[in-house]
Amino acid sequence: MFFLSLVIVLVVGDLASTFLYHVPQHLWFKLHLRTHHDRSRSYWDHAVISKDPDVLLDGFLGAVPYIAIAVPLFFLGPWAAVGAVLGLVLGQLHVWWRHTTDLGWVSPPWLVRICRTFAIVLPEDHDGHHRNPDVEFGDIFRFYDAPARALVTYVRTVQRRRRNALKRLQRIRAVRSLRTTQRA
Repeated sequence: MFFLSLVIVLVVGDLASTFLYHVPQHLWFKLHLRTHHDRSRSYWDHAVISKDPDVLLDGFLGAVPYIAIAVPLFFLGPWAAVGAVLGLVLGQLHVWWRHTTDLGWVSPPWLVRICRTFAIVLPEDHDGHHRNPDVEFGDIFRFYDAPARALVTYVRTVQRRRRNALKRLQRIRAVRSLRTTQRA
């Protein structure tokens, strides 16, 4: 149960955090974009040393899905609880590690091979997300990037079509109102 809890916290927690917090922040909200993608400060500052309440709130909200996944596992026994806690700890260590490119970190080739095998986000991958917020969405695992991008593209397309339809509807109503006024 230990290993299963560990994997559930990391994999399902990353799924929940990516699709319930990260992607919605990129689509509709500003907290994450304003704090985490602020290019006037270092990535390390955003992830590790900042005491700014908005930055801390963004980090906490990104962690809530992991915590929500971990808490029920505590009740499945002591080994499940230890696995869940270790999953949370490893997740936090990964947050710090993936922001180390700002400090000059370069992943050695052997580590790149291992991380690619398990689809783990490298600091260089996350640096790409800081430079272009529309790529590399997974917090821990890269396999969430493609579905997240597809979702973002789909939602933005639907929103654009809706805006255009509403504009057309406004024009139609304006023309009808003008005709009604002219007839009277």
